[in-house]
Amino acid sequence: MLGGAKPKGISLHIGLNRVDPVHYAGWKGELVACENDARDMETIARSQGFVAQSLLTKAATSTALLGVIEKAAKELIEDDFFLLTYSGHGGQINDVNNDEPDGLDETWVLYDRELVDDELYAMWSHFRPGVRIFVLSDSCHSGTMTKTMFLNPASYLPRLEARVRASAGENLRPKFLPPDVQAKIYKERATLYDDIRKKTPRREKVNVESSVVLISACQDNQVAMDGTKNGLFTGTLLRVWDKGSPVATTTSVMKSPPSCRRPRAQNTRSWAVGSGLSNTKDRSRSLCRTLPLRPENRRNWFSLGART
Repeated sequence: MLGGAKPKGISLHIGLNRVDPVHYAGWKGELVACENDARDMETIARSQGFVAQSLLTKAATSTALLGVIEKAAKELIEDDFFLLTYSGHGGQINDVNNDEPDGLDETWVLYDRELVDDELYAMWSHFRPGVRIFVLSDSCHSGTMTKTMFLNPASYLPRLEARVRASAGENLRPKFLPPDVQAKIYKERATLYDDIRKKTPRREKVNVESSVVLISACQDNQVAMDGTKNGLFTGTLLRVWDKGSPVATTTSVMKSPPSCRRPRAQNTRSWAVGSGLSNTKDRSRSLCRTLPLRPENRRNWFSLGART
């Protein structure tokens, strides 16, 4: 690759203020700020030179999302960047591939159906080696739930309600699919979801040669919250990034007060995968930073600065 050529950045921003009750057993999943989250993240991405688009509520279907990712995978090459942000409900569903220790797969609750985490994982293998992928997920599932609880959630609900009360504040709403609703959906749609997982390769058979880092809104035992203007996680990111201001460098982000970086009841959860994150030093550095997209910071893993 010739030095000085600028990498390409493509971004996709998902925001759902409700879902289709036809698929979700009559549940609408109404939220307030998720479309704003997507629009604000798209604005930041465009200001940094990304080719950006959003899929909002009815447009945020599984077919549309997977189609945009597939198109990006075909276009991007080494050192290019794909940014994916999601704001909406998270869920869990029975794991038929037996690749989750708790017997459940995590999901994004899209308009037409849930998108299983294994589907996203498989998509990363479509990207060329050296492509950098960064995923921000402003959602949560009902965490630390077991397969037994999933199939019979009644005994689990009091504990979950206590967690919600501990996290909730004025005008805040939890961003997960309630376990009792999730169990009902799976009973009605088991054939659909079982077929999706059977057609999706097991993770140990997926070869990811791109570099993927995901940061989600909270730990498994916490609850991500929706607000009136932005989700609590996205709103915090916007303040830290100063809505894309050139002064929001890695240094300024790391020196920002912990109360600004982390909502009180939400501590971010992270993971990384891919051959581009081949050693512990690179991986820990990528995970520990809240990351700007400005090209001025040429050393940043997430920069659109010139290729080297």
